[in-house]
Amino acid sequence: MCQASRHTMNKSERLEALLPNGRGVWIPIDHGMSDYPCDGLEDTEGLIRQLISAGVNAIVAQKGVVSHYSHLCTGTDTNMVIHFSASTRHGGPDASRKVSVGQASEVVSRGGFAASAQVNIGSDGEADMLEALGELTTLCHHLDLPVLGMVYARGPNLNIVDGDTTNGVAHAARVAFEIGCDIGKTTWTGDDDSFARVTSAAPIPLLVAGGAKTNTRDMLKMVEKAMKNGAAGVCMGRQVFAHEQPAAVARALVLIVHHDKSAYDAMNEVGL
Repeated sequence: MCQASRHTMNKSERLEALLPNGRGVWIPIDHGMSDYPCDGLEDTEGLIRQLISAGVNAIVAQKGVVSHYSHLCTGTDTNMVIHFSASTRHGGPDASRKVSVGQASEVVSRGGFAASAQVNIGSDGEADMLEALGELTTLCHHLDLPVLGMVYARGPNLNIVDGDTTNGVAHAARVAFEIGCDIGKTTWTGDDDSFARVTSAAPIPLLVAGGAKTNTRDMLKMVEKAMKNGAAGVCMGRQVFAHEQPAAVARALVLIVHHDKSAYDAMNEVGL
């Protein structure tokens, strides 16, 4: 894909590139904003090159990273998504309060392909984060740009509806949909039935997170189950970039998401 075409594509064309046939493997590497040093992010350029070679559809990063490295995606099927939410580990009680650190108008000029923002529902900063995500979806709507909503059910003020076996995860997915996001990031709820309730809560594509770094085999089995229960793909960072073989893990995810391979077969094919 030439750089000129990246600039002129409309939202539906961008979504098809980011989620070919409705599925996507997205790797967020924005973790250096909140935590650094961060295992796996020391050689950012090398990591991005490995992810591109593995065939991932999108790399989600803060705008400075996108400005510096988006040229690496030229001529490939990988695109970069700018994440506009930020906080650091030094924020104390406010560490879960994400603030907006950019505007939709800078996505394309920085080499980005779409926008992303985070909301932690149940946190003390929920209202401000909802407002920021709502503004981003409005501005991106006028600019014909897709938006990823990373909406998590986390925080001391969570008020779970009686009988909600998803523990608020379905509500988080619904928030992403209702506030105007084109794609949502969600979390695995532990079993098929409850996760199916999550994916049925919103008609937009939902990408499952990797969670805390764990056994790669278990993570890939989780992805296999999530795909069978309505997930549109994955949006996971540390499970990939902090692994000793990030390209192999990324390729295994591509095989599961885009080629319907089992976790077992994907691991064997990439040598994990």
